[in-house]
Amino acid sequence: MAAPAPGLISVFSSPQELGASLAQLVAQRAACCLAGARARFALGLSGGSLVSMLARELPAAVAPAGPVSLARWTLGFCDERLVPFDHAESTYGLYRTHLLSRLAIPESQVITINPKLPVEEAAEDYAKKLSQAFQGDSIPVFDLLILGVGPDGHTCSLFPDHPLLQEREKIVAPISDSPKPPAQRVTLTLPVLNAARTVIFVATGEGKAAVLKRILEDKEENPLPAALVQPHTGKLCWFLDEAAARLLTVPFEKHSTL
Repeated sequence: MAAPAPGLISVFSSPQELGASLAQLVAQRAACCLAGARARFALGLSGGSLVSMLARELPAAVAPAGPVSLARWTLGFCDERLVPFDHAESTYGLYRTHLLSRLAIPESQVITINPKLPVEEAAEDYAKKLSQAFQGDSIPVFDLLILGVGPDGHTCSLFPDHPLLQEREKIVAPISDSPKPPAQRVTLTLPVLNAARTVIFVATGEGKAAVLKRILEDKEENPLPAALVQPHTGKLCWFLDEAAARLLTVPFEKHSTL
């Protein structure tokens, strides 16, 4: 199997510089979408270290556009743990505390799971909410998805060798056997990830270096989940710090704000 096109790879000298550039890209993408015919911006967020990174940088980056701009954002989550929103593992809960309290996005345009439902029903409910938010799209088309990647190559809650990698019908799927706790989660599926207009993977730290080399350079018969994200018509970008990129031999763009 030929290695997939790796997309545009940008390498930053530190996670701080990466975060500042990521926030500026979100702001620019939002401005471009809001100036277009649809006049809205649909953003999908992932959890983990991205929460603190975006909380630190995004409010200032989008402030010049003002609350009128944020009122036309639609915000979803690429995956979610089936835990109460006040639980330390809740992606929405963390964003609510650290970021959304500082962004004037209408609560009705922040699409969340219902953590009180069983996992299968929670997935169906979240899919229904997305379909309502993306009326006119046969599959939700996000303007921008920001994804992470685990040391095992997972992204969202799509794990190596898991049957969900073969899912082609559902836009949201339940998972009850996540190898990374908590076991019960809800995740966007590959058809939604690959329908996005722009996908940005963010990875920092030396612990990601080996898996990034596999994803971006190796020709594997059984590609890792993150390597299966190849937007059909959209743009694929990788934002890495130097530690995460240290094993790469493919061309990349080096960035520094110093």
